[in-house]
Amino acid sequence: MSAPDRHDTNPHTQASLHPDTANPGFRIVFEAPEIPGNTGNAIRLAAITGAELHLIEPLGFNFADAHLRRAGLDYHDLAVVTIHPDVDTAFHALAPERVFAFTSHATCLYTEIQYRRGDVLLFGKESTGLTETTLQHPGITDRVRIPMQSGRRSLNLANSASIVTYEAWRQFGFAGGA
Repeated sequence: MSAPDRHDTNPHTQASLHPDTANPGFRIVFEAPEIPGNTGNAIRLAAITGAELHLIEPLGFNFADAHLRRAGLDYHDLAVVTIHPDVDTAFHALAPERVFAFTSHATCLYTEIQYRRGDVLLFGKESTGLTETTLQHPGITDRVRIPMQSGRRSLNLANSASIVTYEAWRQFGFAGGA
């Protein structure tokens, strides 16, 4: 798998990437992901749900990583993946859409959001989550959390993105899905 061009989408035609215009076109964003398998799984998630995947540098791996290739195998050519050098550049590229920052330090549950087309679902790196600087960014619409049993460690990054993406897509009746 080759790396996507910085600030560029997949080279395949948009028709093959987005076969149904009814799809709500959510954007999944990982800030500084560290584990290649999580990003590979997010590539699959983006491909099968019609979402876009945006990655904010620094990345803790390169696109030649075997774990990334294995996790995203056969899906990378069906997903739109864009890499941004920093949070400000990503927010500028994704504007004016709403940005929901997922953190365990929030009171709003992911199921309480009425998602809209193009909403941005922002997740932090595996070891520490979103940085405080990112959480304070003026482009953040709201902080949101996924409930867990108290006293537990955090949920896997790819699993978190999947839970939220499917809830958002469910609210649109899985538009564009088979």
